[in-house]
Amino acid sequence: MKFLALTAAFALVAGTASADMAPSVSAADQDVSGGTVTASAIHAPANGWMVVHRTGADMKPGPVVGHAPLRAGANAEVTAILTEPVAPGEMLLLMLHGEDGGTKTGIFEYSLGAKEDGPVKVDGSLVMSVITAQ
Repeated sequence: MKFLALTAAFALVAGTASADMAPSVSAADQDVSGGTVTASAIHAPANGWMVVHRTGADMKPGPVVGHAPLRAGANAEVTAILTEPVAPGEMLLLMLHGEDGGTKTGIFEYSLGAKEDGPVKVDGSLVMSVITAQ
């Protein structure tokens, strides 16, 4: 019985720590020749999306070339299928987007500049990680 109480207490503490974590996206430069890109870890405050944008030296979000669903909390090894070829040396921006404002839950509705399923911001800054395709 003590074991169950300790397990329940640990789960409660672990869940609280996860809920208190700041939104984040972690990813590294990687080979995308297989048509996918992966973020090693994403923490989302609510259900949403990892959205893959093309970007350049200015680090501004460009056209969307992939997306993958996220659940609220910690997400590991999130992989998006790329919708068009990405050449080695090109930069991709993996960005956290929400599931707000759209008309369909669970359907990605964002287009560049739209409010539906738009980017998550913390203190006015986008939550993202920029990688270079290998």
